[in-house]
Amino acid sequence: MGMKKKTQRQSTFSSGEGTVTGIKKAFIGILIITITIAGFSFTAPAEKYFDIAKSLDIFATLFKEVNAYYVDEIDPKDLVNKGIDGMLQSLDPYTDYIPEENLEEFSIQTTGQYAGIGALIGVINNKTVITNPYDGFPANKAGLKVGDQIVSVDGVNIEGKSTTQVSALLKGKPNTEVRLEVKREGKNDNITLNILRQKIKLSNVAYQGIVSGNIGYIKLDDFTPGASNEVEAAVINLKKQGAKKLILDLRDNPGGLLYEAVNMVNLFIPKGLEVVSTKGKVKDWNKTYVSLNNPVDTTTPLAILTSGGSASAAEIVAGALQDYDRAILVGQRTFGKGLVQTTRQLSYNAQLKVTTAKYYIPSGRCIQALDYAHRHEDGSVDKFADSLKLEFLTKGGRKVYDGGGLDPDVEVKNEYLSPAAIQLITSGYMFDYATIYCAEHPELSSVQDFKFSEEDYKKFGEWLTEKKFVFSSELEEQMTQLEEVAKKERTYNEIQGQLNTLKNQIEQSRSKGLVRYKDEIRKILEEEIAFHFGLIRAQVELSLQRDIELKEAVKNLQEEAQYKNLLSTR
Repeated sequence: MGMKKKTQRQSTFSSGEGTVTGIKKAFIGILIITITIAGFSFTAPAEKYFDIAKSLDIFATLFKEVNAYYVDEIDPKDLVNKGIDGMLQSLDPYTDYIPEENLEEFSIQTTGQYAGIGALIGVINNKTVITNPYDGFPANKAGLKVGDQIVSVDGVNIEGKSTTQVSALLKGKPNTEVRLEVKREGKNDNITLNILRQKIKLSNVAYQGIVSGNIGYIKLDDFTPGASNEVEAAVINLKKQGAKKLILDLRDNPGGLLYEAVNMVNLFIPKGLEVVSTKGKVKDWNKTYVSLNNPVDTTTPLAILTSGGSASAAEIVAGALQDYDRAILVGQRTFGKGLVQTTRQLSYNAQLKVTTAKYYIPSGRCIQALDYAHRHEDGSVDKFADSLKLEFLTKGGRKVYDGGGLDPDVEVKNEYLSPAAIQLITSGYMFDYATIYCAEHPELSSVQDFKFSEEDYKKFGEWLTEKKFVFSSELEEQMTQLEEVAKKERTYNEIQGQLNTLKNQIEQSRSKGLVRYKDEIRKILEEEIAFHFGLIRAQVELSLQRDIELKEAVKNLQEEAQYKNLLSTR
């Protein structure tokens, strides 16, 4: 799959009979829970319960035999986890087993909260580095910079440690101190920083500001607790700054909490309207969510930016506002995740995140794109066929469809990065060179006007040569396969000359990647450098000037007749 251009994260089992008995008890406990859950909603045939008990007993006895007699020593816990993972993989990607040791990570993902220094770390070219010292948090305040290489944490050398291990060293109780030794580009000696840990609550709103005349812009990245309150505050703040029209950017927003999506829709529609309903096998869990509060704004023209990465809660917000003709959608078709997950408690502090329902937005449509209920023999899943999609109507009578994400009212062609640009990003060389550039140019007069000059680009190419970086080519891989096939069929000698000519042409084409895609690569470098200088705000302020989806949204908001036409019956 191509990479889209972006305009701008126990119990230990022992061998022996006692373990198997414990496992049997755990499975029986799960069985009782399963039957209890099923019992209050519907009555299943007795044969089904027998099949459940039979299958669990087979699994337990099989595990006992493997543990006792397999030729090599096995890790019982690892084997069971793999069995659970294999079982859940046959369902959908969102049903997930969360063992006790992973609960903290799961909590951070769902709440956006943890105690630490407030920095994202990553491995770039075998170095553990700071990739994002969140603005306003302890790491940023202490002077940590993007690209700083972590050498030690509280005297513990982190060489060879995974990011998970290093992250665990950085986290701790609030108001406790952690000592970091870092290596900074351009400095001969390592730098030691003492940083006081704090409770970290990451903001859902990554950026807000006036982007064109009287148009306010809000970039929302997540739906963790407080997301709707943050958007409400941003709307009020932008209107105080003179915003008469609004753009809500939900591109690449993976979603999150359902109630935050409901409350966010409520900001823009009257009280008492249906926002979303959930329907699943357990009828008692089916629920309709309505707007319960007085809205903040029901009249200001609103555009929502969407992409193929807009999913779940982001689609509820975009879809509900589209269904009520309250906003226009600009960009690409959304991901199409119309499934609801519920977290269930298991034994030994483990949890199960399980898909329990599908959600339906006000027009009655479910936008789930993939049909996980009907997998092929190889495990692959098809999207719902266009011929099976049903037509629905918005409040004003516009035609909309289910079964494949949300179609934008104004479609903007999706742009994909070239293979050359993707390779430079994934190799880490874009990041590394931005670190070097910022060390050599400590001042940046204006983010909005920043340009990576021809001379700068030439130096970047020379630096890549020193690093012995070579672009790979899919054509080159196919060429190698062609040669192998020719040798197997004994035709290689006959066509060797032609193959060599073609290989030379491919090689020459590959070596020109840095020149051929110069404009694209330069823009990415500019945005990476802007991020190194001023984090997400600087990167967004630079990227907004070349953001084609944003420009399209601005154009349609500025042209009042066009905006109203998009919301009228078509």
